[in-house]
Amino acid sequence: MKTDLTDTTASKINKALVKARRAIGTPAVGMVLTLVIVTDEENAYDALKAAGDASREHPSRTLVVIKRVSRSPRDRTQSRLDAEVRVGADAGTGETVVLRLHGEVVDHAQSVVLPLLLPDAPVVVWWPVNAPLDPANDPLGALAQRRVTDTYACEQPVKELAARADAYTPGDTDLSWTRITPWRSMLAAALDQVACQVQGVEVEGEEFNPSCELLAMWLADRLDVPVRRTGSAGPGLTAVRMDTDCGPIVLDRADGSLATLAIQGQPKRAVALKRRDTAELIAEELRRLDPDDTYASALRYGVERLKQENGGDAPAKGERDSGERDSGEREAVPAPVESVAKGPAAEAAAEAPVKRAAAK
Repeated sequence: MKTDLTDTTASKINKALVKARRAIGTPAVGMVLTLVIVTDEENAYDALKAAGDASREHPSRTLVVIKRVSRSPRDRTQSRLDAEVRVGADAGTGETVVLRLHGEVVDHAQSVVLPLLLPDAPVVVWWPVNAPLDPANDPLGALAQRRVTDTYACEQPVKELAARADAYTPGDTDLSWTRITPWRSMLAAALDQVACQVQGVEVEGEEFNPSCELLAMWLADRLDVPVRRTGSAGPGLTAVRMDTDCGPIVLDRADGSLATLAIQGQPKRAVALKRRDTAELIAEELRRLDPDDTYASALRYGVERLKQENGGDAPAKGERDSGERDSGEREAVPAPVESVAKGPAAEAAAEAPVKRAAAK
């Protein structure tokens, strides 16, 4: 069931939600959280579709905030809120409100969203594109327990990762980190099968893919060994090679779907390691609403490493014009013992499942 409201208010939207639920025979609210999506018209459809698919696992009230651009000075001084209320089959297993903000209300989106939040339920804010540099201090981000960004949608992912580390607040996360969850699980499981010490790691993947950078940061942070980043044609991450005193461990995925795990002294194994769509990534993030200390530790380690590689304000490798690109290979950077930030994130490093294999 869909209801269109033009030049409306948050109070009228709430009344429309109650009326729509009664009309389809489900007056009770059975949703577990509020998902706020901040996007533009171009990306609204894809984000809403992903949220609808994820709602089958996490029934939620989805609020889509679209800030419309006013073309004339007169329009910019006039505030208007248009809404589209979807309940039932049109909204997955939850309910959806698409909010289009015009004029001055664009700068006060939190005043529109706040009355529509589910009472006593967690709030997650997701920016598919154009995320603020400091999500926790954004007016909408301040309403949430979890704030989800996606550096893969940025023009300069490596610089964006550095900015995310500088502004990190517990509750922040990124879909580029979520994309490497199967890789981290597989590598940790591989090291659990051997009693060896890791001496060096090579991470191979697309030059402009922030997930490759995050995986390299995580390995360097957890294993305390040199990690080398090399480029490939993709798609995404293509291989991780770990040199150990018992022989190499290689996880190779050339086609973006099926990977091969090779451990010295054991037969090669084919493992499913497909590239997941956005709906699966969002569903994974909604499973946990507590701060991700492992992500924080890897991100903070990466800032120090990037500063060393980039030479301060110099352009990061992978951020240059195509005519200035190098071969894609980066020098091995030893893990600086003192560069890891102290505190809860640093203490979380001791809990990593792969640390045991690298203990000196």
